[in-house]
Amino acid sequence: MKILFIAPRYSGGIGGHAVRVAEKLRENGFDIKLMDAPKIPIKNLKNPSFAVLSTIKAILSREKFDVVHAFNVPSAFAMRYVKAKKKVLSVHGVYSEQISSIHSDAASSVVNLVEAKILKWADKLTTNSKVVQEIYKEKYGLDFECLLGPIDIEKFKGIEAVKSDTNENQVIYIGRDSPEKGIDILKSIEKQIKGKVVYCTDIEWKKAMSILKSSNVLVLPSRIESIPNVIKEAFFLKVPVVATNVGGIPEIVTHGKTGLLVPPNEPQSLADSINHILENKEYAKKLADAAYEFLINNLTWDILLPKYIKFYEDLVKE
Repeated sequence: MKILFIAPRYSGGIGGHAVRVAEKLRENGFDIKLMDAPKIPIKNLKNPSFAVLSTIKAILSREKFDVVHAFNVPSAFAMRYVKAKKKVLSVHGVYSEQISSIHSDAASSVVNLVEAKILKWADKLTTNSKVVQEIYKEKYGLDFECLLGPIDIEKFKGIEAVKSDTNENQVIYIGRDSPEKGIDILKSIEKQIKGKVVYCTDIEWKKAMSILKSSNVLVLPSRIESIPNVIKEAFFLKVPVVATNVGGIPEIVTHGKTGLLVPPNEPQSLADSINHILENKEYAKKLADAAYEFLINNLTWDILLPKYIKFYEDLVKE
């Protein structure tokens, strides 16, 4: 089966997910190509320029595919013009909410007006979160298929913990330095935290995982989210998680069992939960062990790859 993947970038978030899916499908006999299109490297112009330039590339190309799979709304414009039997669009998180939290009111208004129309360009819609699936069903009456994002545990071989120079507890944040991620909330409570906070906002994956492995707790103070891959990475490395109960996070973080959940925009609750884990080592281990077991039983490629293969095979049969 010949499939074209399209994403504004192939790292982090949904773009990184696209690469991981491509790798696994190739290992199982699929012919996967990633569209590479340029974009203007300026914050507010990256996605619009990608949408325009990737669309031009799609229109000019004569190559044909069984499936074109676009990852995130800016990729849908090119998807629409690719010569493919079936068209798939994946959205991780509610796109209009993401735009509202990052960009101007004007940009948010435009996206709200056209979002439903763009989503209907696809033959099949997917997301990685049940809550996103439910929101789009209620908002537009659209049916999304939920495909959870697996974690490739083989990639963790050789990841060594980076030892701290001190005996301080280490608290880690991994993610974008962006308002929707709530990094400002974590920075505002640093003095209350009984440990050292390390921020990994723009470093290579293996280095981030080494620092994560050596940490006592991973913190996600997000205001909006889907299901962040870094939570699964912490689960595998047996690092306890404190996160906000937004988006799809509660689908994998069960409060008091596989991690701790706090409301968004509540700095004191966040600080108290972080310190609770730092001060209770046995409780922290109990959470981490349960999270690891949950991941192994639900979120590895061994468990989820057959569902991805079936998704594409069933799609081309329709």
